[in-house]
Amino acid sequence: MTPIQVVGVGLDGAAGLAPMVLSIIQQAQILAGSDRLLQQFPDHPAQRWTLKDLPQRLQQHVAQPDPALVVVLTSGDPLFFGLGRQLLQVIAPEWLTFHPHVSSVQLAFSRAKLPWQDATVVSAHGRSLDRLAAAVKKGISPIAVLTDPENTPTAIARWLQSLGLPTHYRLWVCENLGGADEQVRQFALSEVPSGVWSGLNVVILQRCDAPPELSRIPLLGIPDAVFLSFRDRPGLMTKRAVRVQILAELALQPHQVIWDIGAGTGSVSVEIARLVPTGQVWAIECTTAGAELIRQNAARFQTPNLQVITGSAPTVLTDLPAPDRIFIGGSHGQLTAILTHCCGQLRDAGVIVIAFATLENQAELAQWQRDHPDWTVTYQQLALTRSVAVGSFTRWDPLNPVILATLQRSAGGQ
Repeated sequence: MTPIQVVGVGLDGAAGLAPMVLSIIQQAQILAGSDRLLQQFPDHPAQRWTLKDLPQRLQQHVAQPDPALVVVLTSGDPLFFGLGRQLLQVIAPEWLTFHPHVSSVQLAFSRAKLPWQDATVVSAHGRSLDRLAAAVKKGISPIAVLTDPENTPTAIARWLQSLGLPTHYRLWVCENLGGADEQVRQFALSEVPSGVWSGLNVVILQRCDAPPELSRIPLLGIPDAVFLSFRDRPGLMTKRAVRVQILAELALQPHQVIWDIGAGTGSVSVEIARLVPTGQVWAIECTTAGAELIRQNAARFQTPNLQVITGSAPTVLTDLPAPDRIFIGGSHGQLTAILTHCCGQLRDAGVIVIAFATLENQAELAQWQRDHPDWTVTYQQLALTRSVAVGSFTRWDPLNPVILATLQRSAGGQ
């Protein structure tokens, strides 16, 4: 038997340990651990060591000839955000044996009755929420979060709401797992209460796609989180603030025909279809997955005047009715060809709005304009910054800049 036996203990104490592990504890000549865990064995005759400088003390202990048996009591699984990592930093593995208890995360998923083979675990215990931010912005699910007195369930819920995510999450708070006062509760993010939480808690975040209450959706500026989005790229959509500016530049009127080229998730198309219910909206998307997502969003927002065309522009534009307005959100390297085709189809007094994020696309448009002097182009750059919660404070979080170009025929142009 190795001289250091590291035993994981749950909130049920000695009663939750296997007979073999209890036998090892009974043989211990030294018991080490927190006061709470040492109190689980009040009648044990062994010498007792506290956690203060324990790794260094054990390092000195195993350097002695024939060291006495030490049992280190720790919470849950010692190699899961536990004491085990600290011990392995100063003590050779051959001196250590680990006896893990069920971890708090495993218990949390069990109590919430959620499979967790694909779960992401994030520790917010004494750490920033940067890793959690990266996970939720990708729409990862489920996520287990180990909290601390600052990053409480309430603070995490408020922070998630401040991010303006394109993904909905529901939240479980699992407190005192394995103990007599265990409590597991599920909340919508907006319903997580304030107040005092047990210091021993785990938060689980699970992605959910709740259907929108259309009566509560604003006529202009649908929140990003209400749209269905790509599972692997939930942030890939035209953001609400940018979308509203695009709609303003299009200067929509009743009964118009509108093309949305490179429609992505269909967020712009849906907004247009709701604003102009008497119009015809054609969403053109080159990917089958994207086209299906647009159809789902069209059904979700009850916009029967939105039609989806699968294929690459400008080839698939040939048989569409002549447009009054065109929005180009994606061109897949065909911006010049798309513009040339669109300008030949656009009705009098028509407007084209283009959104792009690269200097190369801006340069391509500038070259196209030089070749087509009968068109005017006005530019604006949208550099938006949103507030996000950081604990009890608030900071600015910038979005990637977006360039909008608005094209119209010059006065007297053909």
